Amino acid sequence: MCLAVPGRIVSVDGKIAQVDFGGVTREANVSMVDADVGSYVIIHAGFAIQVVDELEAKETIKLWEELLQQSAQESG
Repeated sequence: MCLAVPGRIVSVDGKIAQVDFGGVTREANVSMVDADVGSYVIIHAGFAIQVVDELEAKETIKLWEELLQQSAQESG
């Protein structure tokens, strides 16, 4: 199973972008999408496969944070 969490592009150099996932930055190929710095994208296997609306991305990130907090409280 694959879970898709949006990340925000913080820099682009050619076809390679640095994508921030809540403080963790990963490199991704953005040649398959039309995305610029500040865009939110879904990454799969190192490639940006979809640009996500900022409002939708922030709501998804908020939900993930809530789930992680709940999971942490239940386990410890």
